[in-house]
Amino acid sequence: MTITVKITDKTKDMMNEFYKDMIRPKTPQYAIFQAQDGDTVVTLYESGKAVFQGKDADLASEYWIETEKINAGSVHYTNSDDKGKKEKKEVKRDYKLYSATTVGSDEVGTGDYFGPIVVTACYVNKENIPFLEELGVRDSKKLTDEKILEIVPKIIKVIPYNTVILSNIEYNERYSENINMNAIKAIMHNKVLNNITKENTDYEYAVVDQFTYPNAYFGYLKNNNNIFKNITFLTKAEDQVLSVACASIISRYVFIKEMGKISAKVGFLIPKGASTAVDECAYKIARELGFDELKEIAKLNFKNTDKVKALLEHKGE
Repeated sequence: MTITVKITDKTKDMMNEFYKDMIRPKTPQYAIFQAQDGDTVVTLYESGKAVFQGKDADLASEYWIETEKINAGSVHYTNSDDKGKKEKKEVKRDYKLYSATTVGSDEVGTGDYFGPIVVTACYVNKENIPFLEELGVRDSKKLTDEKILEIVPKIIKVIPYNTVILSNIEYNERYSENINMNAIKAIMHNKVLNNITKENTDYEYAVVDQFTYPNAYFGYLKNNNNIFKNITFLTKAEDQVLSVACASIISRYVFIKEMGKISAKVGFLIPKGASTAVDECAYKIARELGFDELKEIAKLNFKNTDKVKALLEHKGE
């Protein structure tokens, strides 16, 4: 698999810093560096083209795709596996894992300018699998908000769960060059997994929807005293393990409720994501309620903030 991402200078500088200890001795022509990141070879070219090659190229590139979205507002990338394919590959499910008693965690809100980050861990006994299948439990991204609001109250009556919420105020205080989004997620996942397994100890697997390499995940936790270690990391885990699917849905449910509170506070509907509509909404809030209001309801490191500041400056507000 080969994934090519076009990046801006800010992301380029971040990649230089991130891969400085993984650089190969030989650098291809016109490249700034070539690094070995696990099973993936990463090549950054002077032109601003980042190429990820290997079986885990999708995972290695995912962080930088999201980073470029934040830094530039949008991103262009290509995936060699997508050529000539109109439909996504079906995820192959490991039925031994699917049918086991598991704990699983997942998060929402990391790609949304407005609203908190929500991470949930769930404990699903294999005896409750038919109940969840009957409700139509699946990844929250594949369910409408209306469906989530309908089924989550039924789920939480049966399925043990633990949720932590990182408010926008806390996020803006913590985020820095040393504490990035993946570090924040790792800390939150570690917390909910420790919490859920205090009383639910008879699980066979603990599964995390993989957002970074395991060594990087545990590296983010090196200063924590209580690290939950026995984890099965899976990409698209919400499609393969019902405890992760439940965690995804409950997290989305909490996020929807929190977004509702923000909408009520500002007096109009707040959009999800980080689109142009979000820029317009953020500008309206800054203009009518003051820029400081964004510190309480938005993730200020997103590129949307720069756009709002530019609009305010352009209009002399």
